[in-house]
Amino acid sequence: MGEKISLLLVDDERQFLETICKRLELRNFEVTPVSSGEEAIEAARKNEFEIALVDLKMPGMGGEQVLEVLKKEHKFLEVIILTGHGSIDSAVRTTKLGAYYYLQKPCELEMLLQVLEEAYQKRIQNKYGYKDEEMRKILSQMATDSSLKTLQNLKKFDTLRRTKQNPSNFFNEKNCY
Repeated sequence: MGEKISLLLVDDERQFLETICKRLELRNFEVTPVSSGEEAIEAARKNEFEIALVDLKMPGMGGEQVLEVLKKEHKFLEVIILTGHGSIDSAVRTTKLGAYYYLQKPCELEMLLQVLEEAYQKRIQNKYGYKDEEMRKILSQMATDSSLKTLQNLKKFDTLRRTKQNPSNFFNEKNCY
């Protein structure tokens, strides 16, 4: 999906969906917004997403069910739960089901961007089998003071890996911001 990070955004609150979608699109995400769990599963079967941001409480198929299906069908998809109805029990359950992170609404945009950056790092680490030390080295080579710039660098790195190019050249050619 190009140089943008593909994000599946699942929430039954239309106003929230529109607002967060606009904000994330301005920050290098290609957002596919859907308003139900069923739509999320269908969209994920038709497109490859890198991260999913899923509301916990929705009519019909709830966030936990969506999480289970997404993790079962999409090995490297990182799922973040975002909810206005959080509890310790649901945080533990969703983490056990494979959620990368559990955020409560309202959530500051900078906090959300930080979690999205970390989730994307985790996806790359898992997808390419990097050990923690290797991933730290890669991240230190592309270190920036901005989550957005780090995400852009990680996306370029991922693109190079997928196209079988040597990512070490990426760091030597001053491609990082």
